[in-house]
Amino acid sequence: MSDIAEGENIKKTVRQVYGEIARRSLGEPEEMGCCGPAQPACCCGPAEAAVEIADVARLYSAVELTGLPESVTGVALGCGNPTAIADLRPGEVVLDLGSGGGIDCFLAARKVGPQGRVIGLDMTPEMVLLARRNAKKVGATNVEFRYGEMEDIPLLDGSVDVVISNCVINLSPDKDAVFREAYRVLRPGGRLIVSDIVLHGELPPSIRERPDAWAGCVAGALQESDYLGRIRAAGFEEIEVLSRDFAKASASEETRTMLELAGLAPDALDHTIASVKIRARKTA
Repeated sequence: MSDIAEGENIKKTVRQVYGEIARRSLGEPEEMGCCGPAQPACCCGPAEAAVEIADVARLYSAVELTGLPESVTGVALGCGNPTAIADLRPGEVVLDLGSGGGIDCFLAARKVGPQGRVIGLDMTPEMVLLARRNAKKVGATNVEFRYGEMEDIPLLDGSVDVVISNCVINLSPDKDAVFREAYRVLRPGGRLIVSDIVLHGELPPSIRERPDAWAGCVAGALQESDYLGRIRAAGFEEIEVLSRDFAKASASEETRTMLELAGLAPDALDHTIASVKIRARKTA
């Protein structure tokens, strides 16, 4: 299989898995018209993957969660809280790559205020629909959600102040393109704030070759040094790893079981997969 075909297969699986999560929250599967002409990017068939709903009480403060309905918090799929470390200021324009149900967009919207703007980008049509409905529920008038891929961001050069992402870039089969696009759309002085999954050690080929393991934020994870190197190669400077949380504390039981069945010892697992928070800047 060519790299392009393999990449499209990975995206298809990711859309399928996360689309199903969104459909369950929407409670209207018949409305989505999966694989119909109105949903050109949707996929058919059942999907199963070790996708973990975030422990929102661990990642977000009670104050942050105030006023957010279950349709927002119940589909939080991240591994961090990028808005907590983004130092967002009133009036800034924020782009969230892989915005899902919208939790990080709504938190960012509070910080940038009515004079600011937040754009959520997601490649899963069902998630975009869910997020738009959530925006109406919470009254977020300075947030918009767009359908698109983070490897080809549908925004002008130098049009945003901050790019955030929460456990999504690891899902991309072309992370170099993601970082290049993030750099392109940022204004000079703009910031990249990422929570994501990285590796310290190798995963068995049996995991790397499973599309559902990509959707579970495991198979697509890079070595931390490689991940940071790709951010640097895109042009970013002042790259910092602000925290590192290994799988012993952060991985779902489903993910741990999947990896252990593939031959990775439990004690090795605890030092293999890490959730990291990274900050970088476009200085030029």
